[in-house]
Amino acid sequence: MAKPDDRSDNAEKLQEMLQNTEERIRESQDYVAANAGEISAEEKANIEAKNERRAESIEGYRSEIKDEISQS
Repeated sequence: MAKPDDRSDNAEKLQEMLQNTEERIRESQDYVAANAGEISAEEKANIEAKNERRAESIEGYRSEIKDEISQS
């Protein structure tokens, strides 16, 4: 028998994922700043592109959190 779909803590999980993603953005920005003279332009561009995707994910998390809260 399948487990019932327990979504009671979805908003909490989404909030945690959002915070983790924000932290990863900060860490990668700090890395680029600290190693600016040592990393290639390609590596820097890759990090910046990844951060853009992370920012898009954050917006998705925020939207999902709003949906979860409104359904509660």
